[in-house]
Amino acid sequence: MSKKYIVAIDLGGMSAKGALFSTDDKIICEDRVKTCSKDGFECTVNSLAELAKTLADKAGVSFDDVLAIGAGAPGVVDSRTGVILRWSNFNWNNVPFADRLSALTGKPVFVANDANVAALGEAKFGATSKYQSSILLTIGTGVGGGIVFDGKLIEGYKSAGAELGHITIREGGLPCACGRLGCYEKYASATALILQTRRAMVEDLSSEMWALVDGKIENVDGRTAFEGARRGDATAKKVIEQFVGYLSEGIADFVNILRPEAIVLGGGIANEGEDLFGPLRSAVDKRTYIAMDIVPLKIVGAKLGNRAGVYGGYAIAKEKLG
Repeated sequence: MSKKYIVAIDLGGMSAKGALFSTDDKIICEDRVKTCSKDGFECTVNSLAELAKTLADKAGVSFDDVLAIGAGAPGVVDSRTGVILRWSNFNWNNVPFADRLSALTGKPVFVANDANVAALGEAKFGATSKYQSSILLTIGTGVGGGIVFDGKLIEGYKSAGAELGHITIREGGLPCACGRLGCYEKYASATALILQTRRAMVEDLSSEMWALVDGKIENVDGRTAFEGARRGDATAKKVIEQFVGYLSEGIADFVNILRPEAIVLGGGIANEGEDLFGPLRSAVDKRTYIAMDIVPLKIVGAKLGNRAGVYGGYAIAKEKLG
C-alpha cells in the first residue's frame, strides 16, 4: 500500500506557504508562492492549485496519493461551506474557495480562518499539545487568535467568532480600524506597545531607551521597552507594567468566560520569555475570578512559529478525512 499525503496551505496577503505532510504527521517538503490583491480570486486560487501540485512534484510523490488539501485563509471564513465570506484586504466577498480549489485539483478541500487554523496547529502539534483546551493569542500588528476545546475549534456561527482582538477593554477608548472604540488590539498588540513606548520616551528624554534606538524614535520596536527594563530604566519598566496590564485584562476575560487549561502567545513578543511571562502570569492571576492555585492555568509561548498555519491546515484535513 502506497504512502498517503495531505497538502496544507497558509494563505497570506503577500505569500502562501505550502507544506506536504505524510499522514503520520511529518512534513515532507515546503514551498511558497507570492500573492497579491490585484491578482483577483481566480488567479490566486490557480496559483494555490499549482502550489499543491508543485509540492508533490518536489517530493517525488504522485499527486494521486494526495488525499486532501487543508488551508487557513484570512478574513471571515465559513469552515462548513468553504466559502470566504469576506477578506477586505483582497476585496473577496462570498468566494467559493474550497469548491474552486477542489475543482482545480480534484481533491477535497477544507478551509478555516488562518488564526483559528494556527491555534489548532499549536494545540495539536505545538505548545499546547498536551492540553485539551487552549487559547492562542497572536500579538502582532493586531491581536488575533483562536480557541480550541477538546481538540475542536470554537468558531461561532458561520465561523465568524473568536475575534479575540475586538473585545472592548476601554469604553470610548482608542479608535480601531474595525470602526469601534477601545478594542483590545489597540492596547495589547505589538503596534500598541510601540506607540506606548514612543509616548513614554517623548515624555522622558533622559530615558535609557533613547540610547537603544540611536536617538531615533522611528527605530523603536516591540523589544525596546523590554531591553530598557532589563537595563534598569524606570520609564521602560513603567511601559512594560502598563502593557502587561492591558494584555492581562483581555486574557482574564477569556479565562473567566471559557477557563481553558492554557493560554499560548504567538508573535515576536513571546521571545521575551520570562521577562514577559512572569509578570503576565501574576497580572492575570489577580484579574481572574478563580485564582490559579485553585484552577491551574498555564501561560506559555508558541512553538511552531510561522509553521503553525500549515500544521493547522494539515490537522483540519486529517480530521475531516477521519
